[in-house]
Amino acid sequence: QGQLVESGGGLVQPGGSLTISCVDSGFTPDSYVMGWYRQAPGKEREGVSCIGSDGSTYYSDSVKGRFTISRDNVKNTVYLQMHSLKSDDTAVYYCIRGAGLVESVCNRPSPYDRWGQGTQVTVSS
Repeated sequence: QGQLVESGGGLVQPGGSLTISCVDSGFTPDSYVMGWYRQAPGKEREGVSCIGSDGSTYYSDSVKGRFTISRDNVKNTVYLQMHSLKSDDTAVYYCIRGAGLVESVCNRPSPYDRWGQGTQVTVSS
């Protein structure tokens, strides 16, 4: 079924920007929802943003207006552009691929959803 491989994480100063990406190495129908979760130390994994094959999107309240999700179905890649980063955004960011509604994949992941290994994003001066 292929793997989800994230890249682009790193250290960024508060107020800065960063773009992370996730490539799906397998054959995935465009109908799947792609998205991002994150997990900070000591906290539960939370849905950040997801995008459907039709371009419909979901953003958590904590990132709305600062993050932008996009996908390239030809490259099987989903991107997350992050702006105005805060220390609270520090976390490991995980890519997810799932079936169903965009908001469902971003809030109630299924055991059948596939996950990447994660990429660390650290916001610090």
